[in-house]
Amino acid sequence: MGDESTISPKDRFLTVYGRKPVLEALADDGLRVDKVILADTARGPGAAEIQRAAKAAGVPVQRASAHRVKVLAGNGKQDQGVLADVVVPRMRALSAALADRRPPARVLLLDGITTPANVGMILRTATAAGLDGVIVPRRGVAALDPLVVKASAGVAFRAPVLRCGSAREAAEMLTEAGYGLYALGASAKTTVFDVDLPQRAAFVLGGETAGVGGEVGELVTEWVSIPMPGDVESLNVSAAAAVLSFELVRRAR
Repeated sequence: MGDESTISPKDRFLTVYGRKPVLEALADDGLRVDKVILADTARGPGAAEIQRAAKAAGVPVQRASAHRVKVLAGNGKQDQGVLADVVVPRMRALSAALADRRPPARVLLLDGITTPANVGMILRTATAAGLDGVIVPRRGVAALDPLVVKASAGVAFRAPVLRCGSAREAAEMLTEAGYGLYALGASAKTTVFDVDLPQRAAFVLGGETAGVGGEVGELVTEWVSIPMPGDVESLNVSAAAAVLSFELVRRAR
C-alpha cells in the first residue's frame, strides 16, 4: 500500500492527448487545465494553434521530448506530440476519502474492466445516480484516457473518481474501514433488489470476460445478482452498473 501515502498527479488530473482533445479542453470554460505539454518536435500551424489557445486560457505550456510525451500520455500512436492535464475536482485517493469525517456511503469498485467504453459509461451512470465514488484502480483497469472521457460524454471530468493501486488493495482498505463488500454474480440467489445493506457498502463490478477476480472475490461479504427472467445469460458490465446505481437511487428516495 506504499503508493497510497503520497498524492500522485494521477489522483488529481485526467490527461488528454492529441490536438483536437487538447484544443477542446482548452476551449471549455467549465474545465481547468493545469498545463499543456508539447513535444519539442511539434512545429507548424498545429503547434502554434495549441500555443495560442493555451495562452488565451492562461495555461502554461511546457516543452518535452517526443518520447517523454508518449510516456506521459501512455499511448504510443495517437498523442500527436501534445497532451493536457485537466483538473478533476472530485478525483482523489481512496485513502483520503476513507479518512474523511463523512466517508462515502455507497461506492462502486471496478475490478479488471479493461474496455474504455465501459469505464466511461460507468462513470457517467454513477455520476448521474449521485453515487459517492467510483474506485478506479491504476492497475488492471482501463487507463483514464480520451477514450474513457469520450464514452462518458465528458462526465469523467466531473465524476467522483477514487484512485488506488489495485482492486485487491481497495477491497482490503474498504473491509478495514467497515464496508460491506458486494459483488455482482449471475448465480447469486440474493438479488440487488432485496439485499440488506449496511450503512457503508461497496459494489464490485468484474471484468468483461473473467468477472470478479479471485483476489477480490475472497473478501466479498455477499454475492448478489440482477434477476433476468428473459433468456439472456448476462448484461454488459456498464448496463449492470446502471441497474445497480439506480436501485440505490430508488432506495434513497
